[in-house]
Amino acid sequence: MGAIKETHFTFPKQTSFYKGKVRDVYTISDKYLVMVVTDRISAFDVVLPEPIPYKGQVLNQIAAKFLQATSDIVPNWVISVPDPSVTIGRICQPFKVEMVIRGYLAGHAWREYSSGKREVCGVSLPEGLKENDKLPEPIITPTTKASVGHDEDISREQILERGIVSEADYKQLEAYTRALFERGTQIAAKQGLILVDTKYEFGKADGSIYLIDEIHTPDSSRYFYNEGYQQRQETGEPQKQLSKEFVRRWLIENGFQGKEGQTVPVMTKDKVDSISDRYIELYEQITGEKFVKPAGENVLARVEAAVKNALTSL
Repeated sequence: MGAIKETHFTFPKQTSFYKGKVRDVYTISDKYLVMVVTDRISAFDVVLPEPIPYKGQVLNQIAAKFLQATSDIVPNWVISVPDPSVTIGRICQPFKVEMVIRGYLAGHAWREYSSGKREVCGVSLPEGLKENDKLPEPIITPTTKASVGHDEDISREQILERGIVSEADYKQLEAYTRALFERGTQIAAKQGLILVDTKYEFGKADGSIYLIDEIHTPDSSRYFYNEGYQQRQETGEPQKQLSKEFVRRWLIENGFQGKEGQTVPVMTKDKVDSISDRYIELYEQITGEKFVKPAGENVLARVEAAVKNALTSL
């Protein structure tokens, strides 16, 4: 299984290159972005040492499917998807916030709540909630978009006070976020899933707001299985879920949460293969489609050829 750990391409009219946590991004003619979704995996804002075969393809193909399925709500940055692991799109100036929306008390919000906090990102939460309970209504809990290090919780009021986003734009981001979450919830329900929480990123180009990056993937979202959800809540059992949380839990159980002095546990071949299998399961459950592994040719050569061919039509 060939995994894409990193890329070092040189494309025609390439003007810059940026290596993110899991994406290698090439700028073309200062107008277009070629986003190669590698098989690197991050947790707690740390890139883990071993890549996960097919993970990039899973994320890229889920994102492409749901960007297309929500393009009537908000325009998005995508121009083409020339390879299972690549998206080409227009350059947008990103807003420096991630719009996180939660329908259930899980993950980070639950960790905050269980520590005694009753407010997350300026949003008040009622007393008496249990982990994974459905919230009275979905709440938006933004985070700052950090270039390096950890993203941080921030409230709507702080975003406006600091001038990170204008009030008019922020109102539009909130409206888009709620509409996208509602659509994602409807799509998930058809697959027997609950969209628990997710995040959206937006940018601006030529004065218009675009949806950018990935949406409704297991890296950016959390899903529960709908069947048995209520019973598990009533009996206090953990929810059966689809998300990257299983990776985070494995790390936590092995003493790693990205804090200073902590060491990433050894990622054996069996562990890497099991994570890969889980990502493929996620793809099939979320999309309702069979995952197709590409033929066993040189994966980097395949990606490079696909991108160069796609760029000729721009």
